[in-house]
Amino acid sequence: MENGHISALVAKHAGLDARIKAETSRPMPDAILVATLKKQKLRLKEELRQDH
Repeated sequence: MENGHISALVAKHAGLDARIKAETSRPMPDAILVATLKKQKLRLKEELRQDH
């Protein structure tokens, strides 16, 4: 797979991680949003694993 595509996936993964951390640090985090973000992050991780 293209190096640029992998870099984009890594960047999206890092962005999702940052959003998860920001949401969970709030006084009343949105559990549904956190679960959705974690699922998206997992899908990206699986896609990265397949590309290597």
